[in-house]
Amino acid sequence: MNDDIDPRAGLLAAKLGALVRGRWADVAASARPGTFPGGATLLDAEGGRVWILLDEDADRRLGAALAVAQRAQAAELHLLVDDAVAGGVLARRAALFADGPTVWAVTGRELSVVEPAPPAVDPAPSPGAELYRPVLTAAGLEAVVEDGNLLGELLGLEVARVVADDADVAHIEVGVGRFDREVGAMMFAELAEADALSRAIDFVAAVRAPDAQRHPLNQLVPERWLRAVIVADPGLVGAAHLRSVGSAVPRRNLKEPGVATAVGEDLDGRPLVVTCSTGVDLELVPSAADDRFTHAPGARLVLAVPSRDALPVTTELAHHLVQPAEVVPVADAWRDVQPGGAG
Repeated sequence: MNDDIDPRAGLLAAKLGALVRGRWADVAASARPGTFPGGATLLDAEGGRVWILLDEDADRRLGAALAVAQRAQAAELHLLVDDAVAGGVLARRAALFADGPTVWAVTGRELSVVEPAPPAVDPAPSPGAELYRPVLTAAGLEAVVEDGNLLGELLGLEVARVVADDADVAHIEVGVGRFDREVGAMMFAELAEADALSRAIDFVAAVRAPDAQRHPLNQLVPERWLRAVIVADPGLVGAAHLRSVGSAVPRRNLKEPGVATAVGEDLDGRPLVVTCSTGVDLELVPSAADDRFTHAPGARLVLAVPSRDALPVTTELAHHLVQPAEVVPVADAWRDVQPGGAG
């Protein structure tokens, strides 16, 4: 027995094969099953078609699926999902691509085309929370609204969050992430909000600096650090002004790879959306297009990445959007820039 064989991968491949052959009678006998993280693939090279079963995080896997189809030089891509909600988001993103894939919902042995979900909504904070925006900016933080929350970020890292109760009475919780804020509430219980915030900022500023030694806090959310630099110096991407906004599919935690988006105007006064990413992120283009669809449909879309991360696959996917995006490399030394807070 081969201990390296993943039994679940085999089950997913068998499930996909049965679903495809039950719906497409003309699938070539030579169609080859393949692996896909959290799913399975079936390639019909003769028919120029690829089917991918997305068993996990379907709404966050479009870019990887498109890369598989591109590598196989397939003319058709079909995505099969069990999760109806994730399928709707996936279909919304797929519709942003010219000749985009078809998304199918799996119900037992039946398949049905999934309708795209409506555009995402990035709600505003409550009025009580908004009262704290001047407090955050006065402390030198960038005030960022994300998924209805008002955050205070230092070089892209959240160090404070304004929390409001049911009566919309708000207060600041200091810390990086939920657990750290809970610890901070205990550690700084005797301090006024301003003093607790100042201590947290001083600590994070010392470790999230270009010349600081490697530390967990300077490895988190690098794409948001890049966004902070660009918002402070929008000329880096040919923008006149920018402000940070939330993403259509928010990140679930600080360690999860993701994108960071800002909206504003370019130097010619045209609406502009800039989405930042670092490293190899196949979901950059679908995520960026979805963020544009949320905040400014029809705007120019710029994908800002460090020069070494300006990969051909990103440019290729960007050109396949209904409204193509531009890849703008940023000098790899972008971390050396030390922007101040922005409101």
